[in-house]
Amino acid sequence: MDNRTSLEKLSDQVSQILQTNSSLKEEVGMLRTEVMTLKAEKELTKTEMDRLVEENLKKDIEIEEIVNKIEMILG
Repeated sequence: MDNRTSLEKLSDQVSQILQTNSSLKEEVGMLRTEVMTLKAEKELTKTEMDRLVEENLKKDIEIEEIVNKIEMILG
């Protein structure tokens, strides 16, 4: 038989809820940090992709110029 009072049981439940809340807050903090890290990585990746696209466009122009010169030489 459980001789604990309702107040003691309630106190235990509140303690469990507070502990769960604390754990969840910690997890949310870690997830926020991870989200910020991923956003920063995404931005770096986007910047690199933009640079590579620009580089590709320049190379395409160079190739087109070379082809035009070859066509002019071959007549």
